[in-house]
Amino acid sequence: MTTVREVAPGVHLVQHAHVNCYLLEDTDGLTVVDAGLPGVWQQLGRAVREIGYRPRDVRAVLLTHAHFDHVGVARRLQERLGVPVWAHPEEVSLAAHPYRYAHENPRAAYPLRHPSAVPILTAMARAGALWVRGVTGLSPLTPGTTVEVPGRPEVVLSAGHTYGHCALHLPERGTLLSGDALVTLDPYTAETGPRIIAGAATADSDMALRSLDALAQTGASTVLPGHGEPWTGGIEVAVEHARAVGAS
Repeated sequence: MTTVREVAPGVHLVQHAHVNCYLLEDTDGLTVVDAGLPGVWQQLGRAVREIGYRPRDVRAVLLTHAHFDHVGVARRLQERLGVPVWAHPEEVSLAAHPYRYAHENPRAAYPLRHPSAVPILTAMARAGALWVRGVTGLSPLTPGTTVEVPGRPEVVLSAGHTYGHCALHLPERGTLLSGDALVTLDPYTAETGPRIIAGAATADSDMALRSLDALAQTGASTVLPGHGEPWTGGIEVAVEHARAVGAS
């Protein structure tokens, strides 16, 4: 069974329970971008082997942000493989306590208002969304710099979904890993197409919409979100769509 697919040059998508992880490869090995939910563990291991590597080839874990559905196996990767886990300094406390996140709107109302999202949230729960262990000892992602790990991504501050959210730009590959700053599936509403995530999980929607400017400035042709399918119509068009949809 195929568990991984190449979605940009040297970038591989591992999709589990409507949450996306990515593997960046180059001659130095692999970087894991975002660590999904606990249930992705075996699938992630199979994916590493399917693309011709071994777990020991994983050199780093980069977190776009530290919500529970993006740190699911970060601690396990850190402990088992001895690899550093990177995130923006604003994410340190959240990474240690991934359920203590700021959000604008009550979460309980969303399944009632958006019943089509219930199967998505149920799948996430079954994948371990209710028992994620936090991770500590993070290395800092610094906006405007290149991280010296496989893939050499450039850090793009895109705060709003969380206060330290960072997208990762691969300019030589024309690719932007947008995390949850811009997604093509909102798990809380089940709406598809480029957008920011609903206030049930976003700290500041106005800030998130402003941060779209930083994403657009990358000029990336391929956008790889934290939830939903890759977008190949260019970041500028994706940002236009997201602004038109607005906050929810």
